Amino acid sequence: MNPASYAAAILLRGVNVNRITMRSAALKDCLRQLDGVDTAATVLASGNVMVTTTLTPAALKAAAESALRGRFGYDAWVIVLTRDELAALVRQCPYPADDETTHAYITVSSDPAALDEIEADAAALGSDGGPLIRLASGALAWQCPAGQSVQAPLARLFARARYASATTTRNLRTLQRMLGIPAEVPGTPPGT
Repeated sequence: MNPASYAAAILLRGVNVNRITMRSAALKDCLRQLDGVDTAATVLASGNVMVTTTLTPAALKAAAESALRGRFGYDAWVIVLTRDELAALVRQCPYPADDETTHAYITVSSDPAALDEIEADAAALGSDGGPLIRLASGALAWQCPAGQSVQAPLARLFARARYASATTTRNLRTLQRMLGIPAEVPGTPPGT
């Protein structure tokens, strides 16, 4: 492993897009073959990959999107977070991850303006929308009753096509699980 490597999370918008299904093994293989990526591990079957890399986060994003488009033939968008950024979001989330009646989610974005728009749209939902909290590093924390993650007003808001290229949502437990992957390298790119 390259001593200048760091750990990062690659979050795909989804693994079932436009009738294209990406299996975890193929996804891991695709990203592992990128120049500058040392290791890749998928978490669950929902587009979560932890890598060690020497690429900057911006270069990793561009390389991953290009590789996914080439290999799977769809307009891929990913969010890249260093392991440290991911850990910070999990720590900042005010909601419990282990509540059986209510699930906590974090929506991350590569475009802060999209989060501003989402917050304005959520405010228009009023009390039907539920709690929405802005976190550092371009993310929003929210929760909804268990079993309603697709039907909840905030979930429908986040699913709008205009946010597809800039946002993706993960259950807080999934993000915690991603952090559970052993990292032999720091989560911050060298020189930052």
